[in-house]
Amino acid sequence: MKLILSFITAFVLFFQASDIEALRSSYAKANSSNENARNFISLAEKKTSSDPVVSGYRAAAKIMEAKVTTEKGKRKSFVKTGATQLESIIKSNPNNMELRVIRLSVQENIPWIVGYHSSIKDDKTFILNNYAKQNSALKSYIKNFAAQSKSFNADDKATLK
Repeated sequence: MKLILSFITAFVLFFQASDIEALRSSYAKANSSNENARNFISLAEKKTSSDPVVSGYRAAAKIMEAKVTTEKGKRKSFVKTGATQLESIIKSNPNNMELRVIRLSVQENIPWIVGYHSSIKDDKTFILNNYAKQNSALKSYIKNFAAQSKSFNADDKATLK
């Protein structure tokens, strides 16, 4: 019985990890074109996991909808809804590194006039202070993010080994 339970747990965790990898990959490409953004939004909306990281990507997708929507009246609503969701998820999971990376990337890339930039310094500091504690897949993701990030200078990037 324990063997069957262990197998089922491993199976669920395997597919959950692949869900996050797919979301990471799609999210990393999303800002490069509207088509990639739409693909990420579509992928994120299909994920129904209760995992906070998956929920964080869904919130980021909601914010990203403002970029690709043709309905100008909806942009503010998409940003507000997504930002509120993301803040709530982070409040419930303040030590989750990937959620901090998601918020930092959103805040770096959202137009300054929107005013959603208050956590950039805090998230950057959190990432730099907790990077060493992360698994290798997340470290690689963070290094790739930092390489193109406006918030990380050369010295910061050098500390992410």
